[in-house]
Amino acid sequence: MMWYVLQTRTGEEEKLEGLIKRMVPKDLYGECFVICQEQLWRRRQQNFVHVKRAFPGYVFITSKEPKALFFCLKQVPAMARMIVDDEFSFLFVEREEAEFLKEIMDESHVIRLSYMLTDGRGQIQKVSGPLKACADRIVTCRYGKRHVLVRLKLLGKEKTVLLGIVLKEDVDRGIRYEKAGQWLEE
Repeated sequence: MMWYVLQTRTGEEEKLEGLIKRMVPKDLYGECFVICQEQLWRRRQQNFVHVKRAFPGYVFITSKEPKALFFCLKQVPAMARMIVDDEFSFLFVEREEAEFLKEIMDESHVIRLSYMLTDGRGQIQKVSGPLKACADRIVTCRYGKRHVLVRLKLLGKEKTVLLGIVLKEDVDRGIRYEKAGQWLEE
């Protein structure tokens, strides 16, 4: 299965994903998904994990029959409007790019937080989680904001992606996860 990207308006990714799952025959594609990522928020001495879109405006779809899929997508109302307005693109994801994305996300298409141990002076001593696969691509570390910027290639272009991190003191304090509007303890 090859990976493709459908570009849509930011904020409408899940809507498009739902329309495709309802309107496009399942035999034309393998998966249709939005890649999300966890981010750590700190408020009032508490840590909260929030999930947001990793690539705003992108919906990923896998297919062995891209031409048939493209013609079927033209029948999806949201896609038809974008095709007419010349805002639509059906982009191919390189095999190496797809393999990298598979490596850093889980089966539910979420890039989880990575644990990072530092020496107290900003030098990284240990990395685990999704970031381990791309620690050599870190551009900037923002420990206070609990994220790093990682350079990656997507759709043939160099991009920087923000990946969430958790530090030892966060684990020691405890982390609360957002689940359907409720906050759950780790």
